[in-house]
Amino acid sequence: MTAVSSNGEYSFTKPNRESITLLAGLGVEGDVHAGVTVKHRSRVAADPTQPNLRQVHLIHEELFDDVREAGFRVAPGELGENITTRGLDLLRLPEGTLLRIGAEAVVEVTGLRNPCLQIDDFRRGLLKQVVGRDGAGNVVRRAGIMSVVRRGGVVRPGDTVEAQLPDEPHRPLDRV
Repeated sequence: MTAVSSNGEYSFTKPNRESITLLAGLGVEGDVHAGVTVKHRSRVAADPTQPNLRQVHLIHEELFDDVREAGFRVAPGELGENITTRGLDLLRLPEGTLLRIGAEAVVEVTGLRNPCLQIDDFRRGLLKQVVGRDGAGNVVRRAGIMSVVRRGGVVRPGDTVEAQLPDEPHRPLDRV
């Protein structure tokens, strides 16, 4: 893991931190998106009683390398993620994968981040770099994955992230 980020106020970006504390069933301590029920404004407006399947947002740092080739400079935390990883293909993990982070924390992968137009407010044209279509016309989302905290703990840059796949059959990630 290369960075951890959180923000107690609604803002698109999240400042990098020396550490964050994951709280079982809630998310990142002090983060605006922590909670048992949904915290993203559009989802709260639709149904505030929905379970929060987006407690912890993870992005693979390799995405920043890809968008840099298209002329966009993005740093960890700037797309609102809580955890920035390197060397783990987050987008190919199946739903239900457990990610063991550092010495104690465990999050369960719930799905793909469905990025919104705020990405273009941050950097005009960036949304097309993180959401597109494949050769068959299917939507491809590359803006990271979402998860819920199963076991809490303090996580820091440099901590390991190990994936434990669920039993088969594996369910591919869909937007949450």
